[in-house]
Amino acid sequence: MSDYLQKLENYKKALNRLIDGIKRFDENDDLLRDGLIQRFEFTFELAWKTLKSVFAEEGLTGLNSPKTVLREALIAELINDEELWLDMLKDRNSTAHIYSEQIAKKICNKIKSKYVNELQGLAEKIEKRISHYR
Repeated sequence: MSDYLQKLENYKKALNRLIDGIKRFDENDDLLRDGLIQRFEFTFELAWKTLKSVFAEEGLTGLNSPKTVLREALIAELINDEELWLDMLKDRNSTAHIYSEQIAKKICNKIKSKYVNELQGLAEKIEKRISHYR
């Protein structure tokens, strides 16, 4: 299996686990809250790395940071809301340093209300884009 297909499969599995975490989520349970945040971190990481791999398959190399990959994804119309993706990146970067229950709850609410839909939409757009490779 090629690299981009393996990354896409891993991304979709992580996304499904994130969705499962949302279904089980209870904001008053720190363990479930921490688990949801960790699943989000992992899914976001796979999202940009999958995009990077798809772009490499298309001959576009040198994209080494999430911001450059997201910028290219915007140009390629794989994402539409750059501000939302940059917000996801900021939250992903800050989650390792969360010491506030209030901030953790706020990020969990964004994961449930905004981020998961955007991550699902990306998976669908990537699948549609690579369908012509096969």
